[in-house]
Amino acid sequence: MAAKVIDGKAFAAKVREKVKEHVTRLVGEHGVTPGLAVVLVGENPASQVYVRSKGKATTEAGMKSVEHKLDETVSEEELLSLIDTLNQDDTIHGILVQLPVPDHIDADKVLAAIDPAKDVDGFHISNVGLLGTGQKAMVPCTPLGCLMMLREEHGSLSGMEAVVIGRSNIVGKPMAQLLLKDSCTVTIAHSRTKDLPAVSRRADIVVAAVGRPNMVTAEWIKPGATVIDVGINRIEKEDGGTRLVGDVDYDDVAKVAGAITPVPGGVGPMTIACLLANTVTACCRTHGLAEPEGLTA
Repeated sequence: MAAKVIDGKAFAAKVREKVKEHVTRLVGEHGVTPGLAVVLVGENPASQVYVRSKGKATTEAGMKSVEHKLDETVSEEELLSLIDTLNQDDTIHGILVQLPVPDHIDADKVLAAIDPAKDVDGFHISNVGLLGTGQKAMVPCTPLGCLMMLREEHGSLSGMEAVVIGRSNIVGKPMAQLLLKDSCTVTIAHSRTKDLPAVSRRADIVVAAVGRPNMVTAEWIKPGATVIDVGINRIEKEDGGTRLVGDVDYDDVAKVAGAITPVPGGVGPMTIACLLANTVTACCRTHGLAEPEGLTA
């Protein structure tokens, strides 16, 4: 029996609708409009498309959207000054600096300059520490989206065995922390893990986030397991074009998994949806208001 397809695009639409409803309540009942500022340095085409998408989604949700597009040659000092200004702006509740930044700018210094309460990417070391110690934090968008889909699929995750393949600071590590917080038994696996297929095969939940196309095959998966594919890899087709694939060999794994996210159309759409959710959460925390139900970790 083929695996159930977890439709990330449809689920992201539901999340964005919840965000919009909560924004409407914030505006109507409290006179507060959540604000998101996105900073783009340079003219990276992929980043430009992503920033446009974020701006459009923010506006559609009824929130304030601010974009700062800076020249490739902007100094680190000027960028840090802009971040300080946004930190002080009471109408801005979320700040996101689109990565990568040019080589002459220290990305770690830039991320550290963002007010942790406005760090809707969840990359500030304070939020990393809060998440790692099980406290209230701003959570990275992609892991948060994965967690939401897993909760939707299973309800309670308590007692389930989860294997996260990949140990990046952006996805692998925070994903493991979120699963641990939901009472899963968690293993972080990586390229040095001995007998990686056997480790993966133990899991009720497998989250693949390594950036290696079609790495996870059916023999890595316990029958009936839920597979979340975070990978986005562009590979060449036989006709000379390219196509997107995940870290999971979808056609092979779908034969044994209980549920699986496709690429594209799985985790990807959840990233912007969770960015909006994080902005609303940050706004509520700033004003001491109830956080949006179902949109936080």
